[in-house]
Amino acid sequence: MIILGIDPGIATMGYGIVNFFGNSFNYITCGVITTPAGERVERRLALIYDKLNRIIKTYSPEAMAIEELFFNTNQKTAINVAQARGVALLSAERAGIPVSEYTPLQVKQAVVGYGRAEKHQVMEMTKTILSLPAIPKPDDAADALALAICHSHNASSKLFGYNSINPTKRTGGK
Repeated sequence: MIILGIDPGIATMGYGIVNFFGNSFNYITCGVITTPAGERVERRLALIYDKLNRIIKTYSPEAMAIEELFFNTNQKTAINVAQARGVALLSAERAGIPVSEYTPLQVKQAVVGYGRAEKHQVMEMTKTILSLPAIPKPDDAADALALAICHSHNASSKLFGYNSINPTKRTGGK
């Protein structure tokens, strides 16, 4: 199963793509979609949409894992992130890609085995799980890969209706 992880943001949206089959991972790619700070919000969202659609067309992911939005004290930042997140959800919907949402706690639990793990621990485990020579940079790309790993653990569970031997075959569940 090819999984696209998305770490949403309007200035920088991280993406990471992995292939998960059985119990093994193959790293495909990761990176960021960036938008210029001086541009109108509408233009920035259009840039994200266009670039994300090119990524989806190039790699044909079978699932998208995206971080759930959590509100911090900066409402303007939260609104902009929510708008960028909405663009990612729209891209997935238009491409027919099922979307799963995960909290940072769920990602940490899936990748490190401890929901209160620190960011550097998640990044180090992401590097190890994917057999990468170094922690992916920038952080947004590494976070997106961690989301994809998190989804692979959940998608292979029968609770989520996937068969870990043949990830494309539904077995029931949700």
